[in-house]
Amino acid sequence: MPRRTATMLASTLVLIALLCAGVFFRVPYAEMSPGPTVNTLGEADGEPVLQISGHKTYPASGHLNMTTVRVTGADYRMNLVEAVYGWLSHDSVVVPHDTLYPNGKTEEESTQENAEEFSQSQESAKTAALTQLGIPVASRVVVSSVQKDSPAEGTLHAGDVIKAVDGTAVKAPEDVAKLVTRHKPTEKVVFTIVPAKEAAAAEKAGRAPATTERITLTTRTSDEGDRAIVGIQAGTDHTFPFHIDIKLADVGGPSAGLMFSLGIVDKLTPGDLTGGSFVAGTGTIDDKGKVGPIGGIDMKLVGARNAGARYFLTPADNCAAAASDTPDGLTLVRVDTIKDAVSSLEKIRKGVTTGLPSCSAGR
Repeated sequence: MPRRTATMLASTLVLIALLCAGVFFRVPYAEMSPGPTVNTLGEADGEPVLQISGHKTYPASGHLNMTTVRVTGADYRMNLVEAVYGWLSHDSVVVPHDTLYPNGKTEEESTQENAEEFSQSQESAKTAALTQLGIPVASRVVVSSVQKDSPAEGTLHAGDVIKAVDGTAVKAPEDVAKLVTRHKPTEKVVFTIVPAKEAAAAEKAGRAPATTERITLTTRTSDEGDRAIVGIQAGTDHTFPFHIDIKLADVGGPSAGLMFSLGIVDKLTPGDLTGGSFVAGTGTIDDKGKVGPIGGIDMKLVGARNAGARYFLTPADNCAAAASDTPDGLTLVRVDTIKDAVSSLEKIRKGVTTGLPSCSAGR
């Protein structure tokens, strides 16, 4: 066999061996890639994403698209070839597996956590939108969760409305912890509550709760050993003046909050917020309309560009990362609050885009 032919054959065999090794060699990485975008003003799976009844709504054209990131599952282990391809690809990101699934979190646990965050983000989106429009939203402090094997287990339940602790009225979730931690471990603390079932029945009937209960619990030392606790997480529950339902399956996490809130504002006001433009975006939102940062901003920008977006509403804390690698044809619009976003959309609608808040690589 000629030396040249032998050399080429040997090189080919080595290459095949390396490729085989790469396919079978697993690495501790996961991949993020652009997920689907959904127009909050439109439909998903044949039904409107935003369904509002009990209040006048208006037609809305254009796009206010929420964006998503697709990730590999917790149990999936990439091989070396996939990891190298992901590192070289502009439309995906390879990250350490623990970045997406820290502390050995399973896919089921991650899915459950994302579902809870998604549900909470919907409530905050509704509250922020109605507050932006000057529509009052009633709120109350409730038991969000009860820790297993805690003093509160079996006595307090998720959904119970907390009216007072030791006779002191509770106005915000943080009040509960402050009042409980005034005690030393093993001391008694008294909760005045409306049971969850009674609260729900009263809300449905449009009346005030008929009864309250006084629950006495004995505090114990926290796991950190630095304070007294009863083992509950307090949160806020809202009562909306009319029905708003967000229908979107197979999406989790809190990052769609801003776009949901803007979709609600658009549907409850005459005219179009976007003027028919294709606007996408992302960002968490709290009850007061503050926009927070999200993960996977680079993948969401790619997804928005691929869907046809011209403008991208970008949380202020994500601006620097977004500006460092912005897809061609996509204009970043910096937002801190829902009020900022509405103001920028009004400029886009009027075609006055030179004064839009922008992102730069430095901030």
